[in-house]
Amino acid sequence: MLSSHTSTWTRAGAWLFKQRTWLPIPLAIILLSVRSGEAASRSLIAVGTLLVMAAEMLRLSAVRQIGVISRTRSDRLGPLMSNGPFGVVRNPLYLGNIGLRLGFAVATRLLSLVPVFLASLGFEYHAIVRWEEDALERRFGDEYRAYAARVPRWIPSFRSERRRVDPARYSWRDTLFSERGTLIAIAVGYLLIWLKSQRPF
Repeated sequence: MLSSHTSTWTRAGAWLFKQRTWLPIPLAIILLSVRSGEAASRSLIAVGTLLVMAAEMLRLSAVRQIGVISRTRSDRLGPLMSNGPFGVVRNPLYLGNIGLRLGFAVATRLLSLVPVFLASLGFEYHAIVRWEEDALERRFGDEYRAYAARVPRWIPSFRSERRRVDPARYSWRDTLFSERGTLIAIAVGYLLIWLKSQRPF
């Protein structure tokens, strides 16, 4: 429950968190309906695909630590994670999401939309993270404040003094099952990109 003293950013983040299932849809429609601004380029497709792959590997490593709680649509947050990718950056799943969408923008050769996507995604995830941080600080107190002081919000840090990384909490089988929706969306996205490339302009 949000109090009357909750900031505008936090209120916006609470709403965006619950709506984040459909939030990528407008961006996907833009990518698939707007005519590509660049000539067909295998290099752009390759760069975009590499970015998508790297972003999804980041997501998979994070899901392997946090599990199915990453799929919740309620305001029920999971445990405080500080191992694996959560030991080098506080929001690896959101960084992965941003990378996925930017990768698709490059793969569809809509480079002019990259700044637009960065701005919209920056607003969306900044608000969500502000809400999550408020909730985690209320729940974990000094433990979360110490973690936030040690691990950066967005820019990964590979400082040698960070804590030892414990083994992943979930098997790859469980991880892939939990992440199946995103993997299917990536496959469908590339199918739609191919269909778009077959349309005459």
